[in-house]
Amino acid sequence: MIKVLIADDHALFRDGLKRIFNETDDIDVVAEAIDGKDILKKTREFDWDIALLDINLPDINGLDILKRILTTNASSCVLVLSMYPEEEYAIRAIRSGASGYLTKDSPTDQLITVIRRLAKGGKYVNPELAEKLLFNPVMESDKLTHTTFSDREFHVFKLIVAGESLTAIANKLSLSVKTVSTYRSRILEKMNMKNNAQLVRYAIQHRLVE
Repeated sequence: MIKVLIADDHALFRDGLKRIFNETDDIDVVAEAIDGKDILKKTREFDWDIALLDINLPDINGLDILKRILTTNASSCVLVLSMYPEEEYAIRAIRSGASGYLTKDSPTDQLITVIRRLAKGGKYVNPELAEKLLFNPVMESDKLTHTTFSDREFHVFKLIVAGESLTAIANKLSLSVKTVSTYRSRILEKMNMKNNAQLVRYAIQHRLVE
């Protein structure tokens, strides 16, 4: 039996996954988590084989969670499930140690197949993306400025374009407002932009927001 841990803040999505897995005879949901702190707790408390992790969690960035899980157990198997486009986020997730990446609109049969592959020690990225990585290692998305951000910069960037104030971001990330302001200045400098409105337009243009 493949023991799965689901980490997603949307109850309807979690319920949908459970219904899908209930129709299989080899996949069992052993735990659910609704945010970053919860999944860190559940990964310690439960015996699981694969974690299904959403990048866009309400408290801690999914990529940060991924790294923390792997720091505790480098052999952990994590499948990232996200609404974000593969070419923008899959590479970052795989480089952070994810065993696979799927968008949430992927077919049910594909999800089950990928979970079974990962349970056997395999990896997974979309074949089209794998082909681009193989034959064109320097992808167009790699040339985009946001792909040069550190994970912390990328998280701050996402919160800014989501409309969060510097104070709110500081509270959410347990940082000082001054530190967040420094990250914002660094992001604007890298992007060669002057204000948040330009960052928002960029995020929309490159489908970096839901």
